[in-house]
Parts: sequence; C-alpha cells; structure tokens
Amino acid sequence: MHQRILLLLVTICLLQTSVYSQQNVWDSLNKRRLTINQNHLYVLGSWAAANIIQGTISASNTSGSTHYLHQMNAYWNTVNLAIAGLGIWALRLQQKQIATPEQLIRDQKNVEKLLLLNTGLDISYIITGLYMKERGLRLANDRQTGYGNSLVIQGGFLLVLDLVQYFTHQKNGKAIEDQTRKLQWGVGAQGVGVSLRL
Repeated sequence: MHQRILLLLVTICLLQTSVYSQQNVWDSLNKRRLTINQNHLYVLGSWAAANIIQGTISASNTSGSTHYLHQMNAYWNTVNLAIAGLGIWALRLQQKQIATPEQLIRDQKNVEKLLLLNTGLDISYIITGLYMKERGLRLANDRQTGYGNSLVIQGGFLLVLDLVQYFTHQKNGKAIEDQTRKLQWGVGAQGVGVSLRL
C-alpha cells in the first residue's frame, strides 16, 4: 500500500514539474515575441525621431525638391512616432499578462499576417513615390518630386524593417509550432484531456 502511495506522489511531482517547465517554455516564447515587437517599435521610433528633427531643420535650410523631401520626411514620421509610442504602450500592457498557449499561437499568427500586410503597404508607398517623382520631374513640380523621393525612402526603410521583423517572428513561430506538437489533445469517456510528450 505504501509503495502505491509513494508511486502516486512521485508521479504527481513529476507531472507538476513537467507542467511548470512547459509553462516556462510558453512564457519564454511569449516574451521573445514581445521583445521582437518592442525592438521593432524602438527602431521605428528612433527612425521617426531622427527624421522629424533632421527633416524640420533641413526643410528650413533648403529649397526646391530637397525642401519638400525633408518636409515630407518630418510629416511622415510624425505618424510613425505616434504608432511607435502607442505600440510600446500596448506592449507594456501585454507584458503584464500571462499568455495561454492558444492565445500565444493566435497572437503569433496575427502578427505575421499583419507584417505581410505591412510589406504590401510598404511596396505601395514605394510605387506611389516613384510615380510622384516621375510626374514631378515631368511637370517640373518640386513638391511632387520631393514628396515622391520621401515616399520612396520611407517606404524602403519600412519594407526592410517589416521584412526583418517578419522573418524573426517566423523563427519564433516555428518554435511555438514545435511546442504545440508536444501537446496532444484528446476526448474520452471522462472528458477532454491534454497529454504532453517529453
């Protein structure tokens, strides 16, 4: 009888250790996802701040299409700075929450989809910028030429930033998928259960 109780206690301890260890893995993967987002937002915010400062100073010291390029850089990055600030604020709220595996998988897929959408938008900024630049040169319109050049630069930067973040997230997504494969869900006479392959 004592052996059965001892075996039961050892089994319970091993299961608790396994569940605790698994939760640590999920927490680590979630933390990595949030860190990737945070780094992305810090880079975006720094780029935006530098462009606002440089654009404001340079726009007042230049003329022609160069004036408009710097002016648009400052305008464009005011929005980027707001996005970065709101994003960092939202991340701080998320860092206080404990993510369930289901929530982590959903959030990971959503951020990857969002980044793919963003890369499409970035390409459209570049194409629009090239069109504006060509039209500005053809019509001798300094504003369109300068704004077009700015859109090409800003769209190019955002495209690189979003692609780097997408591939970094994709690597984290594969680690999440690997962890998901270790969980097996099942339905039986006693109800729904989860087993963990170690």
